[in-house]
Amino acid sequence: MPTISMFYGIIIRMYCGRTEHNPPHFHAYYQEFKALVNISTCEIMQGNIPSKQSKLIVAWAELHKEELLADWSLAINGENPFNIEPLK
Repeated sequence: MPTISMFYGIIIRMYCGRTEHNPPHFHAYYQEFKALVNISTCEIMQGNIPSKQSKLIVAWAELHKEELLADWSLAINGENPFNIEPLK
């Protein structure tokens, strides 16, 4: 699962492969916490990340929604997604 961005101790990854399930999403990791984030709604679908980090993840997803959807298209076709600018 390639890492597509990292910021403030948060790692953003996206699985690659035709078997990846909808809705379009990415995986966020912070220390021992992890979550799945819906790209279309920019909401955490599953998992548990501390409030401060979840707000950063959602803000980043909203800023990069188009790039995330483009990466999703690549990933479900088995191609590696592109890196996305971290939150600054």
